Order: sequence, then structure tokens, then C-alpha cells
Amino acid sequence: MGGQHGVQDAAESTAVERRLHPVTPLRRAWAPVAVGAGWAVHDPDGAYRRVSDLAAETILLAAGALLIAASLYGFLSWWFTHFSVTDTELRIRTGLIFRRTAHIRLDRLQAVDLNQPLLARFLGVAKLKLDVIGTDKKDELAYLGEPEARALRAELLARAAGFAPERAREVGEAPAAVLLHVPPQMLAMSLVLSGGMWAWAVTGITVPVLLWFATQSIPLVIGTGLPLLGAAGASSVGRFIKEYDWTVGASPDGLRLDHGLLDKAHETVPPGRVQTVHVVEPLLWRRRGWVRIELDVAGSSNDVLVPVAPRAVAAEVIERILPGVVVPATGALSRPPSSARWCVPLWWRGYGLAVTDTVFAARHGRLRRKLSLVPHAKVQSVRLIQGPWMRRQGVADVHVETGANTSVAARLRPSAEAAELLESQAERSRTGRRTAAPDRWMSGQQGA
Repeated sequence: MGGQHGVQDAAESTAVERRLHPVTPLRRAWAPVAVGAGWAVHDPDGAYRRVSDLAAETILLAAGALLIAASLYGFLSWWFTHFSVTDTELRIRTGLIFRRTAHIRLDRLQAVDLNQPLLARFLGVAKLKLDVIGTDKKDELAYLGEPEARALRAELLARAAGFAPERAREVGEAPAAVLLHVPPQMLAMSLVLSGGMWAWAVTGITVPVLLWFATQSIPLVIGTGLPLLGAAGASSVGRFIKEYDWTVGASPDGLRLDHGLLDKAHETVPPGRVQTVHVVEPLLWRRRGWVRIELDVAGSSNDVLVPVAPRAVAAEVIERILPGVVVPATGALSRPPSSARWCVPLWWRGYGLAVTDTVFAARHGRLRRKLSLVPHAKVQSVRLIQGPWMRRQGVADVHVETGANTSVAARLRPSAEAAELLESQAERSRTGRRTAAPDRWMSGQQGA
């Protein structure tokens, strides 16, 4: 045993440290400039007075000194940043004055995403964002040459999937078969038919008009209207740019998500680590049979699987991410009893429940339906909630919590059914965890 540890320590100590791409200093050189810009924005009058009192030669000298300081900061921050891959972890050493070493365990990697902002695409570089279980903040390597970034991403995903270290470098990027591609016309129409965009647009027009008649203050109208119109743009144009050319591909390391009009993103959703799948159906999409698929993945920011797709196609994609799961049809959902109308008037018919051998499925919403699918193996705890008024009406809520710190509720169930569901769901969760596949979904292939 001691000999094995000695060999492992020797291998890790000899891990080759590498630097980021030489264009990285250009990115980091903006920090001193940003500090100066922040000061000017915080006190524009004071900044203007100070600058106007200076001679032209002084301004040029100050600008030159700022340029030199920014260039020096960018170069030194790049020079003192290294990363290396050992048999067990990815190490990232950063810091010019205060040194920081991040030790990222490879078996805790949730996903490795490759992003290319517009300028990075022209320069042929990319950055890797690392989702790690148990952390909210992403570590990243920015920037690497695109070929190096893709090779490193493939190696890290292979390690996280369970391949032995000596094989991970040889595996390369697993091939992906296209499951779904969202046409730009469908994406644009789905945004037009989304109520959120119109709500922000109407608010952005109505509120400034009312403020103008009430106050006659142009600064107040502009200061209120621009953020509201910006929110409308973010929910329409911004989403179109981000979700443009959305493609879902199936590969051995998970579902590949490629999207983006200006900034290209290449993300991976690993199988076995999805906690909850949400099938969202806005009111104006129903006649067309379209749905949106959202995700809860512990420790990951990947929250959209499919921005819009026909229901049948979406069900096939869900079966890929949750093997063996069949999305319950609307008619298969059990509705609350009629007494629930006294607890939640008008909206009580929007709730529904279906419990299958594989998932706990709960729906809520009348205008914007959301059906949440929780695999039994991902349920961490089950709670029954029943207030005095609900007790009088003979109904109760059953909540299931997952590892992604999210809760899905089966609302307004008959009291006897809720009590039985509390016990049976706890047993289903224990059984599901015993029979679930390991998170390192390729661990059986290590020796292959």
C-alpha cells in the first residue's frame, strides 16, 4: 500500500505545469483600466473637474503610465498562472501577490464547458469553465488555444467519466450523434409567443408614460424606462442570440449542447447527475404542441436542455437524460379534489400528480404549465405540509427535495393520499438509490 502511494505521489509531483495562451494578458490588462473607469462613473463631476485642471502633457503621461501598468499587470498575472493535470486532480495556481492554488478533484467534476466569445473566435482561443460538485463558483481556464482547449476538455471529461488516467489522454473527444436542432424560425416564433417578453415591453412603455404625466421629469422617465426596455430586450433578442443554432447531441460523456450566435458555447450535461427535469408549456405554445425543457443539476449552471421543441421530440431527449422515464400525458395526471378550490381559487385545477416506477411527476400552473420530473433515486427528503385551513378542507402538500437544493411539490392532495405518499415515496427513494447507476457512468469501462 505504501509503495502505491509513493508511486502516485511521485506521478503527481512530476505533473507538467502549463501556461495559458499568450493572448491572455490582453484580457487581464483591462483590470487597471476598469478601476479607473469605475472611479469616473462613480463620481463623474469630480473626475471631470480633476481631468479638466490637468495640462494636455500630464494627461498623455498619465494615459501612458496607465497603459504600461495595465500591460505589466496583464503580463505578470499570465506569467504567474499555471495549471497541471495529475492522476487525481486539476491544479490551477494563480496570484501575483497572494498565491492561490485550486485543487479540483477529477471525480467531482460535474461538467466542463467550452466557451468562445466573439473576439476569442477570431483569435482562435477558447476558455474552459469547470462545474464542480459542492461549489457555487466556477473555476475557469481562460484562454487556451482552441485545439488545446478541446483536447483538455475531452481528457477531463474522460477522467470524470471513470476512464483510467493512462487511457483518458487517448480517448479524445467522444463522437456525438445529433438528436435535435432548433431552427432559427421556430426559436424566433417561440419568443414572440412568450408572455414574458410582451409583459416587459408593455411595462417598459406604460410605466415611463405614467411617470411623465405624474412628474414631468425626463431623467426619471429615462432612468426607469431604459432598464425596463433592456429587460424586454434580454428576454427576446438576448435569448435569441444565446439560444441561436441550439443543437443537442448524444455522446458517451453525456448530452452535448452547442449554441450561440455571437458567443459560441459547448456544454455537456452528464448522465446520472440530473436532479430534476422540468417540461415547461406556455399558454400560446400549446396549439403548436411546443415545450421547453429545463434542468436542475447539482453544482452546475446548465439549466436549459431544449429551448423549444415539439412535445414528441422533447420526450425522446428526456428519455436520453433520464433512461426509462416516460413523460406522463396530461390525462394521466391526478388532479386535486374539488375541496381544494377553497384553498387556491381558480388555479387549483392547474395542479396534478403522477408517480411511476421511475419518477415523481408534479405539475403546477394554468397559464404557464410546468411538469417537474424527479427520479426517485435523486430524492433526498420528503415532507408533508398541512396548515389549519388545508386540514379543514382535507388536503395537504407533499414536498420532495433533491441534491440540487430544489423542492418539487405535489400540492393539494387528499390527506389520506398525502400520508400514504409520504411513506411510499421514502421507500421508493431508498430503493432507487440502491439500484441507480454510479455517477461515474463509464467506470465499468476503465479497464476496457
